[in-house]
Amino acid sequence: MMRRARGLWAALLLLLLHLAAAALAQQGRLTSRADLAGLYALRGSLGLRARDWPRRADPCSTWTGVTCRGGRVVALTLAGLRRTRLGRLAPRFDVEGLRNLSRLESFAAAGFPLPGPIPRWLGAGLAPTFQSLDLSACAVTGEIAAEALAGLANLTSLSLAGNLLSGQLPAAALAGLARLRTFNLSGNAFSGALPDAVWSLPQLRILDVSRTNLTGALPSPLVPSPNLQAVDLSGNLFYGAVPDAFSQLFTRLATANISGNYFDGNLTAAGNVSSAMNCFVDVAGQRTPEDCQQFYDTRGLPYAGLVPAPQPAPPDGTKSKKPKHLKYILIGAIGGGVLLLAAVAAVVFCFVCSGRRRTDQRESGSPSAPPPGVQGSARASAAAAAGGTQPTANASPTNTAKVGDSFAYDQLSDATSGFADERIIKHGHSGDLYYGLLQDGTTVVVKRITSRVTRKEAYMTELDLFGKGLHQRLVPFVGHCLDKEDEKVLVYRFVRNGDLSSSLHRKQGEEEEGMQSLDWIKRLKIATGVAEALCYLHHECTPPMVHRDVQASSILLDDKFEVRLGSLSEVCPQEGESHQNVITKLLRFSSTADQGSSGSPSATCSYDVYCFGKVLLELVTGRLGISASSDSKTSDWLDNTLRYINIYEKELMSKIIDPSLIIDEDHLEEVWAMAIVAKSCLNPRSSKRPPMKYILKALENPLKVVREDNGSSSARLRATSSRGSWNAAFFGSWRHSSSEIGPSRDDHMFKRSETIKSSGGSNGEHSSSRRRQSKEIFPEPSGSRDTED
Repeated sequence: MMRRARGLWAALLLLLLHLAAAALAQQGRLTSRADLAGLYALRGSLGLRARDWPRRADPCSTWTGVTCRGGRVVALTLAGLRRTRLGRLAPRFDVEGLRNLSRLESFAAAGFPLPGPIPRWLGAGLAPTFQSLDLSACAVTGEIAAEALAGLANLTSLSLAGNLLSGQLPAAALAGLARLRTFNLSGNAFSGALPDAVWSLPQLRILDVSRTNLTGALPSPLVPSPNLQAVDLSGNLFYGAVPDAFSQLFTRLATANISGNYFDGNLTAAGNVSSAMNCFVDVAGQRTPEDCQQFYDTRGLPYAGLVPAPQPAPPDGTKSKKPKHLKYILIGAIGGGVLLLAAVAAVVFCFVCSGRRRTDQRESGSPSAPPPGVQGSARASAAAAAGGTQPTANASPTNTAKVGDSFAYDQLSDATSGFADERIIKHGHSGDLYYGLLQDGTTVVVKRITSRVTRKEAYMTELDLFGKGLHQRLVPFVGHCLDKEDEKVLVYRFVRNGDLSSSLHRKQGEEEEGMQSLDWIKRLKIATGVAEALCYLHHECTPPMVHRDVQASSILLDDKFEVRLGSLSEVCPQEGESHQNVITKLLRFSSTADQGSSGSPSATCSYDVYCFGKVLLELVTGRLGISASSDSKTSDWLDNTLRYINIYEKELMSKIIDPSLIIDEDHLEEVWAMAIVAKSCLNPRSSKRPPMKYILKALENPLKVVREDNGSSSARLRATSSRGSWNAAFFGSWRHSSSEIGPSRDDHMFKRSETIKSSGGSNGEHSSSRRRQSKEIFPEPSGSRDTED
């Protein structure tokens, strides 16, 4: 009897196991023909590889990223998949196959390229069961149409971070997302305001609209979602006071970040709110009152901050009172001036003598003189040893924790697969650069700085610079990790078009879209963008900052070929007015070629100008590697090339212009003008090189450099400072600059043009009629004259 009972139980168990196996087999096998058709449509439109989605195999059990339940597709993940070679040649946002997946609940494509706008049919075409949409870092462009979100009433998670979306947000469509819990739009380029309805979404927990170019004031009154846990508004253009309702909201949030905006007034929220780089009163780490005032004035808005008021003029009675004993005071002042001049003359004499002795020592092979290539580093070491004032870029900002976001080391390790070798982009000057993907889908570049690579303080250089403000022409800075003693990590936003050295020429047949040489419009745009970045460093930073590593590999380009200047670890303040520099200016000695022309980095703006001149020639000629080299071969090439750049002979440009450029007559004159600007930048005498603000004006109006029809508008470009000689050297002396720069040997072409011009013949008349005299292009300010000859 017992044996029979055990047999029955065994049979029953086998039956149950058989039924379970059948159920599992049914669960893992796709049964819907509509779903199968939709998946194959996506396979074709997205160009997915056969190894990921093989034919004649069950998608539910074999295809990567496909999740099924009950024989139907419920989730689809494209993250980590790759396109075929043909698919990479013409990627597009073509996901029509999703319409067939009537049980689909989530679609995740983070990091998978889907260039193009979000389809308008998306909201109505997805299944009523659809809950999660992740299109972060997919190269999505255009505006978000209201129709694209309409109908997604059950949507709980929406991430569009790290794309190229623009335009205004569809307020009505967003208000209909009543079940939305996570809303991430960070890292886009929208315009207008964040719709007020977003704050009142009843289920919203996480709101991230950082770095999206949104503007406007926070709504008041406000009835925020009771479920909000984290809010990030950083890196936008929000302004005005923070209403009390928001202060109370921020107090109860787990995290709140409103840094990098233009909020003003008082901030009463608790200390868990990140509020750096705003216009708050009595809060540390804010923008300057002048910057805030300019922002509000530009938009015609009232500014509640306090700008230091000008000191009142003394009463009239005070002005009329003359000091007693004026005669004796004047005599004392004149006498003191005479004594001061005598002292200066004595110092001048001593330095001149010592300078001659050092020159004699160098010429006689004295071992105490450092080689020319290491003079800069020798001066720095000597100054450091003596406790001098050698400029350094490593000054710490007031609070590094408030410069960008703060990451945990584990976060960045996960984003780079443990800093895996296959994630390395390149080995930089100050650390290794890795490709990374954050948890929110943001694509980043992670720079790992270790004591084995460079000095531990190198990261302070960039933090100090970014602490001055995140300029649009500098590499987009995201944050940092400073937790470890022997390892620091900086995080930047990924710039998709790489650097100029890799974008200027792409070989035909390469897998990445077979990109051809950059056209002239892009090259001029890039040159102007670099000039804007250097203008910021040279003329807007206090003190002026020197990049010291301007070359094609330092010039990063985003999807629209906008410049983002990188390689910022060598940035430092410009060298101060040393005794020798002051004496040289007093005596008007001729300035010889500085380190900029010899190749060794020096902490002077003129060195950046020299390097920028080589970048311009690289854009004009297409000769790769010129901006990164300072050897004798490059110097010979520069000497030979500069001979063909002449203000009077446009035709000579055909000898050096990049043969891949296809340009018309107007564009040829722009190329010619850029070459002339480059030649001025490459003047061997640093005192003759133009400052970046004038270079930028010339690149913004290149035809004015070579055409005579600049009219009276050029008068507005006259110098207004005491350095009018710069303006004369660059804008008012093109002819002089063009003839003096470069080798004098075999310079018969320029001499020929001079002879023709002075002969008064037809050719000379042609030359003078089409081209104004150099001083008429951009007139010199009256009374200014360059005496350093």
